[in-house]
Amino acid sequence: MKQYNVSGMSCAACSARVEKAVSAVPGVTSCAVSLLTNSMGVEGSADPAAVVRAVEDAGYGASLKAGEAGGPAGSSVSANPDSDPLADRETPVLIRRLAASAGFLLVLMYFSMGHAMFGWPVPAFFHENPAALGLLQLLLAAAVMVVNQKFFVSGFRGVLHGAPNMDTLVSMGSAAAFVYSSVMLFVMIGRSGDTEAQREILHGLSFESAAMILCLITVGKTLEARSKGKTTDALRSLMKLAPKTARVIREDGGEELVPIASVRKGDIFAVKPGENIPADGVVLEGESAVDESALTGESIPVDKNPGSEVSSAAINLTGYLRCEAVRVGEDTTLSQIIKMVSDAAATKAPIARIADRVSGIFVPTVLVIAAVTAAVWLAVGQTVGFALSRAISVLVISCPCALGLATPVAIMAGNGVGAKNGILFKTSAALEECGRTRIVALDKTGTVTKGEPAVTDLCPADGVTPEDLLRKAAALEERSEHPLARAVLKKAEADGIGTASNRIEDFRALPGNGLEGTLDGYRIAGGSPKFVSSLPGVTADFEKILPTADRLSGEGKTPLFFAESVDGTRYRLLGLIAAADEVREDSAEAVRQLHGMGIRTVLLTGDNPKTARAVAKQAGIDENDVAAGVLPDGKEKTVRLLAEKGKTAMIGDGINDAPALARADVGIAIGAGTDAAMDAGDVVLMKSTLLDAAAAVRLSRATLKIIHENLFWAFFYNSIGIPLAAGVFIPIFGWELHPMFGAAAMSLSSFCVVTNALRLNLVKVRDPSKDKKCRNPVPGPLLPEESGAPGPAGTENLTAQGENDMKKVMKIEGMMCPHCEARVKKALEAVDGVISAEPSHEKGEAVLSLSKDVAAEALTKAVADAGYEVKGIA
Repeated sequence: MKQYNVSGMSCAACSARVEKAVSAVPGVTSCAVSLLTNSMGVEGSADPAAVVRAVEDAGYGASLKAGEAGGPAGSSVSANPDSDPLADRETPVLIRRLAASAGFLLVLMYFSMGHAMFGWPVPAFFHENPAALGLLQLLLAAAVMVVNQKFFVSGFRGVLHGAPNMDTLVSMGSAAAFVYSSVMLFVMIGRSGDTEAQREILHGLSFESAAMILCLITVGKTLEARSKGKTTDALRSLMKLAPKTARVIREDGGEELVPIASVRKGDIFAVKPGENIPADGVVLEGESAVDESALTGESIPVDKNPGSEVSSAAINLTGYLRCEAVRVGEDTTLSQIIKMVSDAAATKAPIARIADRVSGIFVPTVLVIAAVTAAVWLAVGQTVGFALSRAISVLVISCPCALGLATPVAIMAGNGVGAKNGILFKTSAALEECGRTRIVALDKTGTVTKGEPAVTDLCPADGVTPEDLLRKAAALEERSEHPLARAVLKKAEADGIGTASNRIEDFRALPGNGLEGTLDGYRIAGGSPKFVSSLPGVTADFEKILPTADRLSGEGKTPLFFAESVDGTRYRLLGLIAAADEVREDSAEAVRQLHGMGIRTVLLTGDNPKTARAVAKQAGIDENDVAAGVLPDGKEKTVRLLAEKGKTAMIGDGINDAPALARADVGIAIGAGTDAAMDAGDVVLMKSTLLDAAAAVRLSRATLKIIHENLFWAFFYNSIGIPLAAGVFIPIFGWELHPMFGAAAMSLSSFCVVTNALRLNLVKVRDPSKDKKCRNPVPGPLLPEESGAPGPAGTENLTAQGENDMKKVMKIEGMMCPHCEARVKKALEAVDGVISAEPSHEKGEAVLSLSKDVAAEALTKAVADAGYEVKGIA
């Protein structure tokens, strides 16, 4: 997504006009304009110059934001106010305009209403010269109009471009009152000999209305601008945290204070107590406590020692640290958070489309209503002044701004509250959809559990010693990145058993099944019971040890089976090693809170059913809502199945969770998880606690409530205000609305909408005491019923469900890491006919499951657009 600054917008009709113009540019796939931050997010291959030209042709200004390709040089967290879309440049200008307008208006009100109504003294020259008094009012009103010329320039420019806006309504109302009064002033001058007639005409002049309308609208705009500024306080405070300098260690060992832009990946930097950490890095020397509350919302300092990761903008509290820079500039955690929240502000929530559709036709409709109002009152015999007053009231009371701001101010405020609490919503849609969640699918390892299992039992087979079992298992597991592998290695290290890793040959990982490798001439295999039991020759030994495995599984432990073979054709069982992954302290409470909100929870895991059910029991998840033995593509298919029953969120942390996170209605990534999971997720929990998943739902629901309130009052205000201004209630109740009061009401409506959104800052996102169950919770079983196979029927078959689908293997060059895999996966799965894509940067390929034959050109283009090269398709 490319980000642009947009200038000249004054209301929702303006943003709708810009959005429509840019969406018509060839190559633009989506466009979202934010009136709140005067920004625009554009996706697609369109030339930025063409996008800017389209905005300018629509009557507005645009430029690429700093940090975008082709935009001004500099970081997106630059302190330069010209490149900061959140810098409040509007309020100071409005305050100056308001001060000047109010000065002229007070003098005008003294000579018009003060003298006429209360007999306040004026110079003797005006006593017998009403025309001179009228001319003075014209000059003072004209001065107010000149001060507020922006309304007229913007309003009439909108008319010229065929896109009238709120400024059009205001300027037409003020201009109509001014022109009418000017004409009547000339009539006064024509009756120079009749002082009484001049005085009567003088009382009917509306110069003060022309000026008061502009002044009151400016008051409302000023209040609105100040309130809008408060909705971005959280993001602005994050920007201020960006360090300005770094203490870099030079080759001679000396320290040099350099600008943060000079820090490069691999540089060694020092951080003294009390200083901000300048870049994401790894501690090389020293120990200290670090305050990371600005990033995670966690107030308790985190202890750091050699090997620990540190993040930019965190505060070093106690010791002296030497660190190596791993991510710098816009790649740091802080910059990514800022970009994530900024991008969310530049996207549009689905609910905002309602207001957009109304705003697009609102102003032309109001102009027609004003014209009809004047015509009707003239037709029934009212004076021109009365009919004009009603039409002006209609123009100035109508408020598209309230409609246009109802959603974005609440979204921005909600994003700000989330950022302060370590909950990051990538898009406005994610913030909206999260509150509508009815089912939450939870990954087990690293999400419900700590992801740090430890070996609890060594159960060798007959004729095998525990030491021999552990040595061979550790040698095999050392090549694996699985948490259970680390547990085996820790146990071997603690027992002083060498892993003999230098002798492992022909190592092969079998995703979802296990590992294979050759050690001292023996073929070693290890992994799941299904995999090991399928090896030839182990059946008898496997049957003997199975009761032990069942007992350990029932205790919530995961058994890993190992076997060896001399020739690879017949194996003997070495035994099993059981490891237990402790359930997080807060998982059960998080599940309880989700249940309290009427949300169903499902546990997804590749582990065996007994272990999975034991973990589910500890976490408070119904054992019938457990999908065990599920491989990565099976998780994605399970989430797809759940999404058919209700809005589904997936919470995970690993690379194998990325497909499910992308498939879910809302993907929630644990912050301490992999980059691939964070890329695939729509929401990131920086504190890596499931309690924040409940908090995210809570915050989303509060935001939705505010949006609904704002939209209701915006629609209600206009549906009542416009008929009142038009004089519909005069024959019935005698209610008549003066244009000045209409202008005041219009100003206050936008201010109230923005202020209401600020109530989100009072929401206690981690307080479950006021939780309510959602309407229409999902009833009945979520997963297929038992069919004799371990785990719910269909969960194991989900992994094989695509076997009848068409398969293709693409050879892809350029993938270097899991992040690359996530980009390729997202690009391929967006192609029509691709069910799933499983890229591997290690193999340099992607395995596709297709529902129909897809042209090679379409697949190649998708990968090329993602930045990689296809070498072949089989």
